[in-house]
Amino acid sequence: MDRNQVIGLVLIGALLIAYAVFFKPPEPEPEPVDLPNTELPVQGEQAQPETSQPATESQPNVTEIPQKSSNADFEEQYGVFASGAVGEANQFVIENAKAKFTFSTQGGRVIGAELKDYLTYDQKPLILFDEASSNQSLTIGTTKGNIDLSSLYYTTNARARTIQVGDTTEITFTLTTSDNNSIEHIYRVPGDGYQLDYELRINGLRNNIIGDFAALSWSNSLRRFEKNLDDSRNKSTITYHTLVDDDTDEVKALSKDPEQDQVLEEITWASFNQKFFNAGIIADRAFSGGQFNTDLPLNDSTIVKNGTMNLSIPMADLYAGGKFSYYFGPNQFKALKKIAPSYEDNVYMGYKMVSWVNKLIIVELFAFLEKFIGNYGVIIIIMVFLIKLALFPLSRKSYLSMAKMKAMKPELDALKEKMGGDAQKMQQEQMKLYREVGVNPLAGCIPMVLQMPILFAMFFFFPNSIELRQQSFLWATDLSTYDVLIQLPITIPFYGSHVSGFTLLMTISSILYAWSNNQVSTVQGPMKTIGYVMPVIFMFVLNSYSSGLSFYYFLSNIITFGQQALIRKFVDDDSIRAKLEANRKNNVGKKKSKFAQRIEDAMKASQEAQKQKLAEKKKK
Repeated sequence: MDRNQVIGLVLIGALLIAYAVFFKPPEPEPEPVDLPNTELPVQGEQAQPETSQPATESQPNVTEIPQKSSNADFEEQYGVFASGAVGEANQFVIENAKAKFTFSTQGGRVIGAELKDYLTYDQKPLILFDEASSNQSLTIGTTKGNIDLSSLYYTTNARARTIQVGDTTEITFTLTTSDNNSIEHIYRVPGDGYQLDYELRINGLRNNIIGDFAALSWSNSLRRFEKNLDDSRNKSTITYHTLVDDDTDEVKALSKDPEQDQVLEEITWASFNQKFFNAGIIADRAFSGGQFNTDLPLNDSTIVKNGTMNLSIPMADLYAGGKFSYYFGPNQFKALKKIAPSYEDNVYMGYKMVSWVNKLIIVELFAFLEKFIGNYGVIIIIMVFLIKLALFPLSRKSYLSMAKMKAMKPELDALKEKMGGDAQKMQQEQMKLYREVGVNPLAGCIPMVLQMPILFAMFFFFPNSIELRQQSFLWATDLSTYDVLIQLPITIPFYGSHVSGFTLLMTISSILYAWSNNQVSTVQGPMKTIGYVMPVIFMFVLNSYSSGLSFYYFLSNIITFGQQALIRKFVDDDSIRAKLEANRKNNVGKKKSKFAQRIEDAMKASQEAQKQKLAEKKKK
């Protein structure tokens, strides 16, 4: 561009500026509008002079609802609520020891929550929700049509502040209607904790409100807080607690995406539940029903899931002073038990029998150790030792049973050769031999079955324990998710793009444990091979699971292997055979037990039925 072009562009710009300044059309004068007072003194206190506000307070954001040209038109559209149709959306933060809660005078509601003790997986502040991700409306029927109370403007006694631990701050948002009645939103913020008490008061106004129910709608885009996006999406949903009748209650969750659920029973609480965090509302008298839906934002990796809950509130409850509470915080099992009945079920502890093991044993043991030990890897080590010590009698009994079966193998092989292909006759002789030497073939299985609930309980406990979140141990930076020992250059189907060190150790120890069992087991053929194949399958399955879980299974295998080595030192094959022979002598002429008699009778009945079938086939 040469000098002449530059001069030309400058002149054109100067002409445009001059035209805009000197020929600007006059602005119309605005209609006079009475704005409500935006701040009231705290009840019981004298009005204080203006002082500088804390840094957490936002600048007022003046927003107007689409409006008509005069106050008369406002009254036509909103009736007695016209005074709240226009105002200032002032935002301010109330901060306690655990969280920062953002409130707005538009709607008189909570519009944001930040948890102070937690960070996202990429070490950013953990904002549970804000204006960009969450929206709430409360609609009532009036003589002028449906009005969303969350879109109106309120005056408030609140100021941005930090609450001392042990104190409680009451915040009131008030809309005074033209007939001198009012609507009040009252929040009580504790000095410590994540639960806010909320009260909605409708003072008077019965002649202006129609309909028996108010509609509360809450939509929320659940943000991503964890490294494993697929796991976060699988464990994020809407949960709710229903009252089927006076004696029955139930916690349900939306499990598929997209999914919609219509609930006609009374609902005591509903929540947007993520893997480790929760935003929920609890009703003092119960909602009369609701509708829930979720969907996956497949093209947005910053959002885990979208959800909407629509809850119906009886107007009679609001006239009496509707009492609710909000919970915006972590999914800590013992803490959630204090929030509302069954609210702790937001932490999934497994199927019924497994969940009871977790709730009654594992959670309590973990909480006890947590009081004295700060390193969670060490806590896992101690848990393994204590659990394996408690289960040692069962492990010993199972091992001895397998050792006895191995000692009897020569006699069993001789019986098999003697009976030829007669399987039923072989079974009878085998049971007779077991009875003679005092061996119960189920004795090895029962201890293993009794240990299974604890084994499965850990499968649900470790991945869902927020206490392990972002807690490091050895090379693992977060025991609640997978550890990365080696980052792979490619993604292997069904495995992933990384090698989990603890999962690899678990696999090796499981193969070692299978080898140890096979030294005393009489199992042959494909069943023996399964013991080596299953650990490899689990290596693929658990590669992206909680590293705390894999570490627990690894230690459990090592300790079990050590227990078996210890048992071998005190119990050898010769002593087992001597014990079996002593049992054989003692059981000569001994009466059969009822259990043994029932088994023998069942086998004889089966044999007779088989003979009848063969006879019928020959006749045909």
